[in-house]
Amino acid sequence: MRVLLIEDSEDDALLLVHRFHSSGYALDALRVDTPTQTEDALRSREWDVVISDHDLPGFSAIAALGIIKQLELDVPFIIVSGVIREETAITAMRAGAHDYLTKNQLERLIPAVEREVREAGNRRQRQLALAAQHEADARFQAVAASTPGVIFQMTRHDNGQLGFAYASDAADMLLGVSALQLCEDGTHFSRLLLAEDHQTLDAALAASASNGSRLNWEGRIQTDAGDTKWINVRGSVRCDPSGAPIWEGVMWNITQSKQTESELRTSQDHLKALSNHLQHAKEEERERIARDVHDVLGGHLVALKFSTSLMASRLDAPAEQRLAQVASVEALIDEAIDTVSRVTRELRPGILKDFGLAAAIESHAEDFSKRTGIRCHVLCADDDIALPEPESIALFRIFQESLTNVSKHAKAENVEIRLVHTGDGVSLEVGDDGIGLADTDLAKPHSFGLRGVRERVTSLGGCVDFARRIPNGTRLQVVLPLSDVSTAASNQELSS
Repeated sequence: MRVLLIEDSEDDALLLVHRFHSSGYALDALRVDTPTQTEDALRSREWDVVISDHDLPGFSAIAALGIIKQLELDVPFIIVSGVIREETAITAMRAGAHDYLTKNQLERLIPAVEREVREAGNRRQRQLALAAQHEADARFQAVAASTPGVIFQMTRHDNGQLGFAYASDAADMLLGVSALQLCEDGTHFSRLLLAEDHQTLDAALAASASNGSRLNWEGRIQTDAGDTKWINVRGSVRCDPSGAPIWEGVMWNITQSKQTESELRTSQDHLKALSNHLQHAKEEERERIARDVHDVLGGHLVALKFSTSLMASRLDAPAEQRLAQVASVEALIDEAIDTVSRVTRELRPGILKDFGLAAAIESHAEDFSKRTGIRCHVLCADDDIALPEPESIALFRIFQESLTNVSKHAKAENVEIRLVHTGDGVSLEVGDDGIGLADTDLAKPHSFGLRGVRERVTSLGGCVDFARRIPNGTRLQVVLPLSDVSTAASNQELSS
Protein backbone atom coordinates (compact mmCIF):
# COMPACT_ATOMS: atom_id res chain seq x y z
CA MET A 1 0.00 0.00 0.00
CA ARG A 2 1.22 3.47 -0.92
CA VAL A 3 0.90 5.71 2.13
CA LEU A 4 1.80 9.41 2.42
CA LEU A 5 2.49 10.33 6.04
CA ILE A 6 2.20 14.02 7.02
CA GLU A 7 3.97 13.79 10.37
CA ASP A 8 6.70 15.85 12.05
CA SER A 9 7.57 13.04 14.52
CA GLU A 10 9.66 10.26 13.01
CA ASP A 11 8.86 7.99 15.95
CA ASP A 12 5.12 8.43 15.46
CA ALA A 13 5.58 7.72 11.75
CA LEU A 14 7.46 4.49 12.53
CA LEU A 15 4.67 3.50 14.87
CA LEU A 16 2.11 3.89 12.07
CA VAL A 17 4.29 1.93 9.65
CA HIS A 18 4.60 -0.84 12.23
CA ARG A 19 0.82 -1.10 12.41
CA PHE A 20 0.63 -1.74 8.65
CA HIS A 21 3.41 -4.29 8.78
CA SER A 22 1.70 -6.07 11.63
CA SER A 23 -1.41 -6.36 9.50
CA GLY A 24 0.52 -7.98 6.65
CA TYR A 25 0.92 -4.97 4.34
CA ALA A 26 4.06 -4.33 2.34
CA LEU A 27 4.23 -0.60 2.72
CA ASP A 28 5.47 2.04 0.29
CA ALA A 29 5.56 5.08 2.59
CA LEU A 30 6.88 8.63 2.45
CA ARG A 31 6.98 11.11 5.37
CA VAL A 32 6.58 14.84 4.78
CA ASP A 33 6.00 17.71 7.21
CA THR A 34 5.82 20.94 5.15
CA PRO A 35 3.30 22.30 2.62
CA THR A 36 5.91 22.27 -0.17
CA GLN A 37 6.91 18.66 0.48
CA THR A 38 3.25 17.66 0.68
CA GLU A 39 2.36 19.29 -2.65
CA ASP A 40 5.43 17.84 -4.39
CA ALA A 41 4.61 14.35 -3.11
CA LEU A 42 0.97 14.62 -4.21
CA ARG A 43 2.01 15.83 -7.67
CA SER A 44 4.74 13.25 -8.19
CA ARG A 45 2.69 10.07 -7.82
CA GLU A 46 -0.59 8.50 -6.78
CA TRP A 47 -1.25 7.52 -3.16
CA ASP A 48 -3.68 4.98 -1.74
CA VAL A 49 -4.15 6.94 1.49
CA VAL A 50 -2.90 10.09 3.24
CA ILE A 51 -2.45 9.92 7.03
CA SER A 52 -1.89 13.25 8.66
CA ASP A 53 -1.23 14.64 12.13
CA HIS A 54 -3.61 17.45 12.96
CA ASP A 55 -1.13 20.09 14.12
CA LEU A 56 2.41 20.43 12.78
CA PRO A 57 4.83 23.33 13.17
CA GLY A 58 3.68 25.83 10.48
CA PHE A 59 1.34 23.29 8.92
CA SER A 60 -1.95 21.46 9.68
CA ALA A 61 -4.29 18.79 8.41
CA ILE A 62 -6.73 21.50 7.27
CA ALA A 63 -4.00 23.09 5.16
CA ALA A 64 -3.10 19.68 3.69
CA LEU A 65 -6.77 19.14 2.76
CA GLY A 66 -6.66 22.51 1.01
CA ILE A 67 -3.72 21.36 -1.12
CA ILE A 68 -5.57 18.13 -2.04
CA LYS A 69 -8.65 20.10 -2.97
CA GLN A 70 -6.60 22.52 -5.05
CA LEU A 71 -5.03 19.61 -6.97
CA GLU A 72 -8.54 18.07 -7.42
CA LEU A 73 -7.47 14.70 -6.02
CA ASP A 74 -9.74 12.02 -4.61
CA VAL A 75 -7.56 10.24 -2.06
CA PRO A 76 -8.60 8.96 1.41
CA PHE A 77 -7.48 11.40 4.11
CA ILE A 78 -7.35 10.16 7.72
CA ILE A 79 -6.31 12.34 10.67
CA VAL A 80 -4.30 10.65 13.43
CA SER A 81 -3.53 13.00 16.31
CA GLY A 82 -2.49 12.80 19.91
CA VAL A 83 -5.39 14.83 21.18
CA ILE A 84 -8.17 16.30 19.03
CA ARG A 85 -11.26 18.08 20.18
CA GLU A 86 -14.63 17.13 18.77
CA GLU A 87 -15.23 20.59 17.25
CA THR A 88 -11.85 20.39 15.53
CA ALA A 89 -12.63 16.91 14.19
CA ILE A 90 -16.00 18.10 12.82
CA THR A 91 -14.31 21.04 11.10
CA ALA A 92 -11.77 18.67 9.53
CA MET A 93 -14.49 16.32 8.32
CA ARG A 94 -16.30 19.25 6.73
CA ALA A 95 -13.05 20.25 5.07
CA GLY A 96 -12.80 16.81 3.44
CA ALA A 97 -11.26 14.42 5.94
CA HIS A 98 -12.69 10.91 5.78
CA ASP A 99 -11.99 9.80 9.36
CA TYR A 100 -10.05 10.76 12.46
CA LEU A 101 -8.65 8.83 15.41
CA THR A 102 -6.25 9.39 18.30
CA LYS A 103 -2.82 7.86 18.54
CA ASN A 104 -3.87 5.77 21.55
CA GLN A 105 -6.61 4.10 19.41
CA LEU A 106 -4.50 2.78 16.54
CA GLU A 107 -6.32 -0.55 16.51
CA ARG A 108 -8.93 1.27 14.39
CA LEU A 109 -6.32 2.48 11.90
CA ILE A 110 -6.11 -0.49 9.53
CA PRO A 111 -9.91 -1.10 9.32
CA ALA A 112 -10.46 2.64 8.72
CA VAL A 113 -7.79 2.72 6.00
CA GLU A 114 -9.17 -0.41 4.30
CA ARG A 115 -12.70 1.00 4.39
CA GLU A 116 -11.71 4.35 2.92
CA VAL A 117 -9.46 2.76 0.27
CA ARG A 118 -12.34 0.54 -0.72
CA GLU A 119 -14.73 3.51 -0.86
CA ALA A 120 -12.23 5.47 -2.92
CA GLY A 121 -12.00 2.55 -5.36
CA ASN A 122 -15.78 2.47 -5.60
CA ARG A 123 -15.86 6.21 -6.27
CA ARG A 124 -13.27 5.83 -9.05
CA GLN A 125 -15.27 3.01 -10.62
CA ARG A 126 -18.42 5.13 -10.52
CA GLN A 127 -16.56 8.05 -12.08
CA LEU A 128 -15.19 5.81 -14.83
CA ALA A 129 -18.66 4.40 -15.45
CA LEU A 130 -20.15 7.88 -15.56
CA ALA A 131 -17.43 9.06 -17.93
CA ALA A 132 -18.02 6.05 -20.16
CA GLN A 133 -21.77 6.70 -20.04
CA HIS A 134 -21.26 10.36 -20.91
CA GLU A 135 -19.02 9.39 -23.82
CA ALA A 136 -21.55 6.83 -25.04
CA ASP A 137 -24.34 9.41 -24.70
CA ALA A 138 -22.28 11.94 -26.65
CA ARG A 139 -21.61 9.40 -29.41
CA PHE A 140 -25.28 8.45 -29.54
CA GLN A 141 -26.37 12.10 -29.68
CA ALA A 142 -23.88 12.74 -32.50
CA VAL A 143 -25.17 9.75 -34.46
CA ALA A 144 -28.80 10.70 -33.77
CA ALA A 145 -28.19 14.30 -34.86
CA SER A 146 -26.64 13.22 -38.17
CA THR A 147 -29.25 10.53 -38.92
CA PRO A 148 -32.04 11.78 -41.24
CA GLY A 149 -34.48 9.32 -39.67
CA VAL A 150 -36.13 9.72 -36.27
CA ILE A 151 -34.48 7.47 -33.68
CA PHE A 152 -37.11 6.60 -31.09
CA GLN A 153 -38.02 4.58 -28.01
CA MET A 154 -41.74 3.88 -28.06
CA THR A 155 -44.22 2.22 -25.74
CA ARG A 156 -47.86 1.29 -26.09
CA HIS A 157 -50.27 1.88 -23.23
CA ASP A 158 -53.16 -0.38 -22.27
CA ASN A 159 -55.61 1.92 -24.06
CA GLY A 160 -53.63 1.53 -27.27
CA GLN A 161 -52.16 5.03 -27.14
CA LEU A 162 -48.49 5.37 -28.09
CA GLY A 163 -45.91 7.00 -25.85
CA PHE A 164 -42.38 8.11 -26.67
CA ALA A 165 -39.66 7.99 -24.04
CA TYR A 166 -37.12 9.32 -26.55
CA ALA A 167 -37.14 10.85 -30.03
CA SER A 168 -34.25 12.43 -31.91
CA ASP A 169 -34.29 15.98 -33.27
CA ALA A 170 -35.15 14.74 -36.78
CA ALA A 171 -38.77 14.46 -35.56
CA ASP A 172 -39.26 18.14 -36.36
CA MET A 173 -38.15 17.64 -39.97
CA LEU A 174 -40.06 14.40 -40.57
CA LEU A 175 -43.23 14.86 -38.52
CA GLY A 176 -43.40 18.62 -38.11
CA VAL A 177 -43.49 18.01 -34.33
CA SER A 178 -40.54 18.65 -32.03
CA ALA A 179 -38.95 15.77 -30.15
CA LEU A 180 -39.98 17.40 -26.85
CA GLN A 181 -43.63 17.64 -27.91
CA LEU A 182 -43.61 14.03 -29.10
CA CYS A 183 -42.17 12.76 -25.81
CA GLU A 184 -44.56 14.86 -23.72
CA ASP A 185 -47.64 13.73 -25.65
CA GLY A 186 -47.60 10.67 -27.93
CA THR A 187 -51.01 11.59 -29.35
CA HIS A 188 -49.18 13.98 -31.68
CA PHE A 189 -47.98 10.98 -33.69
CA SER A 190 -51.38 9.26 -33.71
CA ARG A 191 -53.02 12.50 -34.83
CA LEU A 192 -50.73 12.69 -37.88
CA LEU A 193 -51.55 9.17 -39.08
CA LEU A 194 -54.09 8.85 -41.87
CA ALA A 195 -57.25 7.15 -40.65
CA GLU A 196 -56.93 4.18 -43.01
CA ASP A 197 -53.39 3.44 -41.77
CA HIS A 198 -54.21 3.32 -38.05
CA GLN A 199 -55.37 -0.28 -38.14
CA THR A 200 -52.33 -1.56 -40.02
CA LEU A 201 -50.00 0.05 -37.45
CA ASP A 202 -52.00 -1.40 -34.55
CA ALA A 203 -51.86 -4.84 -36.16
CA ALA A 204 -48.10 -4.58 -36.77
CA LEU A 205 -47.47 -3.53 -33.14
CA ALA A 206 -49.68 -6.33 -31.79
CA ALA A 207 -47.89 -8.95 -33.92
CA SER A 208 -44.46 -7.66 -32.89
CA ALA A 209 -45.40 -7.62 -29.19
CA SER A 210 -46.92 -11.10 -29.24
CA ASN A 211 -44.07 -12.99 -30.94
CA GLY A 212 -41.11 -10.68 -30.36
CA SER A 213 -40.56 -10.09 -34.07
CA ARG A 214 -39.08 -6.92 -35.49
CA LEU A 215 -41.48 -4.11 -36.29
CA ASN A 216 -41.52 -3.13 -39.96
CA TRP A 217 -44.47 -0.92 -40.93
CA GLU A 218 -45.13 1.49 -43.79
CA GLY A 219 -47.87 4.09 -43.73
CA ARG A 220 -48.80 7.69 -44.36
CA ILE A 221 -48.91 10.80 -42.22
CA GLN A 222 -50.21 14.26 -42.91
CA THR A 223 -48.28 17.05 -41.24
CA ASP A 224 -49.82 20.24 -39.92
CA ALA A 225 -48.39 21.98 -43.00
CA GLY A 226 -50.62 19.77 -45.17
CA ASP A 227 -47.85 17.56 -46.59
CA THR A 228 -48.62 13.86 -46.98
CA LYS A 229 -45.59 11.64 -46.42
CA TRP A 230 -44.88 7.94 -46.49
CA ILE A 231 -42.88 6.75 -43.48
CA ASN A 232 -41.26 3.43 -42.60
CA VAL A 233 -41.10 2.49 -38.90
CA ARG A 234 -38.54 -0.19 -38.06
CA GLY A 235 -37.55 -1.36 -34.61
CA SER A 236 -36.82 -4.24 -32.27
CA VAL A 237 -39.01 -5.02 -29.28
CA ARG A 238 -38.13 -5.87 -25.69
CA CYS A 239 -40.08 -5.91 -22.44
CA ASP A 240 -39.60 -3.69 -19.40
CA PRO A 241 -39.60 -5.22 -15.85
CA SER A 242 -43.41 -5.04 -15.80
CA GLY A 243 -43.65 -6.97 -19.08
CA ALA A 244 -44.81 -4.01 -21.20
CA PRO A 245 -43.32 -3.97 -24.72
CA ILE A 246 -40.81 -1.28 -25.69
CA TRP A 247 -39.85 -0.64 -29.31
CA GLU A 248 -36.56 0.98 -30.21
CA GLY A 249 -35.71 1.84 -33.78
CA VAL A 250 -35.86 4.45 -36.55
CA MET A 251 -38.58 6.16 -38.60
CA TRP A 252 -37.62 6.98 -42.18
CA ASN A 253 -39.12 9.22 -44.83
CA ILE A 254 -39.77 6.91 -47.80
CA THR A 255 -41.98 9.30 -49.79
CA GLN A 256 -39.47 9.59 -52.63
CA SER A 257 -39.00 5.84 -52.95
CA LYS A 258 -42.78 5.32 -52.88
CA GLN A 259 -43.24 7.91 -55.62
CA THR A 260 -40.47 6.28 -57.64
CA GLU A 261 -42.08 2.88 -57.11
CA SER A 262 -45.47 4.23 -58.21
CA GLU A 263 -43.95 5.92 -61.26
CA LEU A 264 -42.11 2.74 -62.15
CA ARG A 265 -45.29 0.69 -61.82
CA THR A 266 -47.18 3.22 -63.95
CA SER A 267 -44.39 3.20 -66.51
CA GLN A 268 -44.44 -0.60 -66.63
CA ASP A 269 -48.21 -0.53 -67.13
CA HIS A 270 -47.80 2.05 -69.91
CA LEU A 271 -45.06 0.01 -71.57
CA LYS A 272 -47.18 -3.11 -71.37
CA ALA A 273 -50.16 -1.30 -72.90
CA LEU A 274 -47.88 0.24 -75.55
CA SER A 275 -46.40 -3.16 -76.37
CA ASN A 276 -49.89 -4.60 -76.78
CA HIS A 277 -50.86 -1.64 -78.92
CA LEU A 278 -47.77 -2.02 -81.10
CA GLN A 279 -48.52 -5.70 -81.56
CA HIS A 280 -52.09 -4.81 -82.53
CA ALA A 281 -50.85 -2.06 -84.85
CA LYS A 282 -48.43 -4.50 -86.43
CA GLU A 283 -51.26 -6.91 -87.12
CA GLU A 284 -53.36 -4.08 -88.56
CA GLU A 285 -50.47 -3.01 -90.77
CA ARG A 286 -50.01 -6.58 -91.99
CA GLU A 287 -53.73 -6.76 -92.70
CA ARG A 288 -53.60 -3.47 -94.64
CA ILE A 289 -50.59 -4.61 -96.66
CA ALA A 290 -52.28 -7.94 -97.35
CA ARG A 291 -55.41 -6.06 -98.43
CA ASP A 292 -53.41 -3.80 -100.75
CA VAL A 293 -51.57 -6.76 -102.22
CA HIS A 294 -54.76 -8.83 -102.59
CA ASP A 295 -57.28 -6.18 -103.61
CA VAL A 296 -55.10 -3.84 -105.66
CA LEU A 297 -52.07 -5.76 -106.82
CA GLY A 298 -53.96 -9.05 -107.03
CA GLY A 299 -56.76 -7.38 -108.99
CA HIS A 300 -54.26 -5.88 -111.41
CA LEU A 301 -52.56 -9.26 -111.91
CA VAL A 302 -55.92 -10.98 -112.56
CA ALA A 303 -56.85 -8.24 -115.03
CA LEU A 304 -53.46 -8.66 -116.70
CA LYS A 305 -54.06 -12.38 -117.02
CA PHE A 306 -57.47 -11.81 -118.65
CA SER A 307 -56.01 -9.17 -120.96
CA THR A 308 -53.10 -11.37 -122.06
CA SER A 309 -55.45 -14.34 -122.55
CA LEU A 310 -57.74 -12.14 -124.63
CA MET A 311 -54.79 -10.90 -126.70
CA ALA A 312 -53.63 -14.47 -127.28
CA SER A 313 -57.07 -15.51 -128.54
CA ARG A 314 -57.27 -12.53 -130.89
CA LEU A 315 -53.91 -12.48 -132.56
CA ASP A 316 -55.60 -11.90 -135.88
CA ALA A 317 -57.51 -8.85 -134.59
CA PRO A 318 -56.91 -5.50 -136.25
CA ALA A 319 -53.75 -3.62 -135.26
CA GLU A 320 -55.67 -0.77 -133.64
CA GLN A 321 -57.50 -3.21 -131.35
CA ARG A 322 -54.26 -4.97 -130.40
CA LEU A 323 -52.57 -1.64 -129.62
CA ALA A 324 -55.48 -0.65 -127.39
CA GLN A 325 -55.19 -3.95 -125.51
CA VAL A 326 -51.41 -3.42 -125.11
CA ALA A 327 -52.03 0.11 -123.75
CA SER A 328 -54.54 -1.33 -121.23
CA VAL A 329 -51.97 -3.90 -120.11
CA GLU A 330 -49.32 -1.20 -119.75
CA ALA A 331 -51.69 0.89 -117.60
CA LEU A 332 -52.39 -2.09 -115.35
CA ILE A 333 -48.63 -2.74 -115.05
CA ASP A 334 -48.00 0.93 -114.14
CA GLU A 335 -50.69 0.80 -111.46
CA ALA A 336 -49.21 -2.42 -110.08
CA ILE A 337 -45.74 -0.83 -110.01
CA ASP A 338 -47.15 2.22 -108.21
CA THR A 339 -48.84 -0.01 -105.64
CA VAL A 340 -45.66 -2.01 -105.02
CA SER A 341 -43.65 1.23 -104.77
CA ARG A 342 -46.12 2.80 -102.31
CA VAL A 343 -46.29 -0.27 -100.06
CA THR A 344 -42.50 -0.59 -100.15
CA ARG A 345 -42.01 3.07 -99.23
CA GLU A 346 -44.42 2.80 -96.32
CA LEU A 347 -42.64 -0.29 -95.02
CA ARG A 348 -39.14 1.11 -95.40
CA PRO A 349 -38.59 3.97 -97.83
CA GLY A 350 -35.50 3.35 -99.90
CA ILE A 351 -35.22 7.07 -100.49
CA LEU A 352 -34.37 7.47 -96.79
CA LYS A 353 -31.24 5.40 -97.21
CA ASP A 354 -30.32 6.61 -100.69
CA PHE A 355 -31.07 10.34 -100.47
CA GLY A 356 -31.40 11.15 -96.77
CA LEU A 357 -34.02 12.21 -94.27
CA ALA A 358 -35.03 15.48 -95.95
CA ALA A 359 -35.82 13.78 -99.26
CA ALA A 360 -37.74 10.99 -97.50
CA ILE A 361 -39.87 13.54 -95.59
CA GLU A 362 -40.64 15.49 -98.79
CA SER A 363 -41.58 12.31 -100.63
CA HIS A 364 -43.83 11.01 -97.85
CA ALA A 365 -45.49 14.42 -97.46
CA GLU A 366 -46.27 14.37 -101.19
CA ASP A 367 -47.79 10.89 -100.98
CA PHE A 368 -49.78 11.94 -97.89
CA SER A 369 -51.21 14.97 -99.70
CA LYS A 370 -52.27 12.86 -102.67
CA ARG A 371 -53.88 10.25 -100.43
CA THR A 372 -55.70 12.54 -97.98
CA GLY A 373 -56.11 15.87 -99.80
CA ILE A 374 -54.41 17.70 -96.90
CA ARG A 375 -51.85 20.19 -98.23
CA CYS A 376 -48.31 19.77 -96.89
CA HIS A 377 -45.77 22.63 -96.89
CA VAL A 378 -42.25 21.28 -96.34
CA LEU A 379 -39.27 23.42 -95.32
CA CYS A 380 -35.99 21.55 -95.06
CA ALA A 381 -33.40 24.25 -94.47
CA ASP A 382 -30.56 21.73 -94.67
CA ASP A 383 -30.99 19.13 -97.36
CA ASP A 384 -27.67 17.53 -96.42
CA ILE A 385 -28.58 16.67 -92.81
CA ALA A 386 -26.42 13.64 -91.98
CA LEU A 387 -27.83 11.45 -89.23
CA PRO A 388 -26.98 7.92 -88.13
CA GLU A 389 -29.48 5.35 -89.32
CA PRO A 390 -31.26 4.86 -85.94
CA GLU A 391 -31.92 8.62 -85.59
CA SER A 392 -33.02 8.96 -89.23
CA ILE A 393 -35.46 6.05 -88.98
CA ALA A 394 -36.78 7.32 -85.64
CA LEU A 395 -37.44 10.84 -86.95
CA PHE A 396 -39.06 9.47 -90.09
CA ARG A 397 -41.36 7.15 -88.10
CA ILE A 398 -42.26 10.06 -85.80
CA PHE A 399 -43.06 12.13 -88.88
CA GLN A 400 -45.25 9.31 -90.23
CA GLU A 401 -47.04 8.99 -86.88
CA SER A 402 -47.66 12.75 -86.70
CA LEU A 403 -49.22 12.81 -90.17
CA THR A 404 -51.34 9.78 -89.27
CA ASN A 405 -52.63 11.63 -86.19
CA VAL A 406 -53.39 14.69 -88.31
CA SER A 407 -55.43 12.63 -90.78
CA LYS A 408 -57.31 10.81 -87.99
CA HIS A 409 -57.99 13.54 -85.44
CA ALA A 410 -56.99 17.05 -86.48
CA LYS A 411 -59.57 17.84 -89.19
CA ALA A 412 -56.88 20.03 -90.71
CA GLU A 413 -56.50 21.45 -94.20
CA ASN A 414 -52.81 22.37 -94.07
CA VAL A 415 -49.69 20.93 -92.47
CA GLU A 416 -46.37 22.75 -92.11
CA ILE A 417 -43.21 20.65 -91.75
CA ARG A 418 -39.81 22.07 -90.76
CA LEU A 419 -36.57 20.09 -90.55
CA VAL A 420 -33.56 22.18 -89.47
CA HIS A 421 -30.20 22.03 -87.70
CA THR A 422 -30.13 23.50 -84.17
CA GLY A 423 -26.36 23.73 -83.79
CA ASP A 424 -25.81 20.54 -81.83
CA GLY A 425 -28.95 18.71 -82.87
CA VAL A 426 -31.76 18.30 -85.39
CA SER A 427 -35.26 19.69 -84.96
CA LEU A 428 -38.38 18.28 -86.63
CA GLU A 429 -41.52 20.40 -86.32
CA VAL A 430 -44.96 19.41 -87.59
CA GLY A 431 -47.82 21.92 -87.23
CA ASP A 432 -51.41 21.77 -88.47
CA ASP A 433 -54.38 24.15 -88.55
CA GLY A 434 -56.88 21.66 -87.16
CA ILE A 435 -59.02 21.57 -84.04
CA GLY A 436 -56.02 21.46 -81.70
CA LEU A 437 -54.85 19.22 -78.90
CA ALA A 438 -56.25 19.66 -75.37
CA ASP A 439 -54.14 19.09 -72.26
CA THR A 440 -56.39 16.19 -71.33
CA ASP A 441 -55.57 14.50 -74.63
CA LEU A 442 -51.93 14.14 -73.54
CA ALA A 443 -53.01 12.26 -70.41
CA LYS A 444 -55.38 9.83 -72.11
CA PRO A 445 -54.52 6.24 -71.14
CA HIS A 446 -54.82 5.04 -74.74
CA SER A 447 -52.90 7.81 -76.52
CA PHE A 448 -50.43 5.23 -77.80
CA GLY A 449 -49.28 7.33 -80.75
CA LEU A 450 -48.11 10.16 -78.53
CA ARG A 451 -46.67 7.70 -76.02
CA GLY A 452 -44.77 5.92 -78.78
CA VAL A 453 -43.30 9.23 -79.93
CA ARG A 454 -42.13 9.99 -76.40
CA GLU A 455 -40.58 6.54 -76.01
CA ARG A 456 -38.67 6.84 -79.29
CA VAL A 457 -37.34 10.30 -78.48
CA THR A 458 -36.41 9.42 -74.89
CA SER A 459 -34.46 6.35 -76.01
CA LEU A 460 -32.32 8.59 -78.25
CA GLY A 461 -31.67 11.21 -75.58
CA GLY A 462 -33.87 13.87 -77.20
CA CYS A 463 -36.84 15.93 -76.11
CA VAL A 464 -40.39 16.27 -77.44
CA ASP A 465 -42.96 19.04 -77.00
CA PHE A 466 -46.67 19.16 -77.83
CA ALA A 467 -48.31 22.59 -77.89
CA ARG A 468 -51.37 24.43 -79.22
CA ARG A 469 -50.87 26.73 -82.19
CA ILE A 470 -52.26 30.22 -82.42
CA PRO A 471 -55.00 30.74 -83.51
CA ASN A 472 -55.74 27.03 -83.85
CA GLY A 473 -54.07 23.72 -84.46
CA THR A 474 -51.32 21.63 -82.88
CA ARG A 475 -47.54 21.77 -83.05
CA LEU A 476 -45.22 18.81 -82.45
CA GLN A 477 -41.52 19.53 -82.05
CA VAL A 478 -38.85 16.87 -81.66
CA VAL A 479 -35.20 17.70 -81.03
CA LEU A 480 -32.56 14.98 -81.21
CA PRO A 481 -28.91 15.58 -80.27
CA LEU A 482 -26.33 14.94 -82.95
CA SER A 483 -23.80 12.23 -82.17
CA ASP A 484 -20.07 13.06 -82.29
CA VAL A 485 -19.72 11.10 -85.53
CA SER A 486 -22.53 12.88 -87.36
CA THR A 487 -21.39 16.28 -86.05
CA ALA A 488 -17.87 15.70 -87.34
CA ALA A 489 -19.25 14.58 -90.71
CA SER A 490 -21.43 17.68 -90.99
CA ASN A 491 -18.51 19.97 -90.10
CA GLN A 492 -16.32 18.28 -92.67
CA GLU A 493 -18.97 18.74 -95.39
CA LEU A 494 -19.37 22.43 -94.47
CA SER A 495 -15.61 23.00 -94.57
CA SER A 496 -15.31 21.30 -97.95
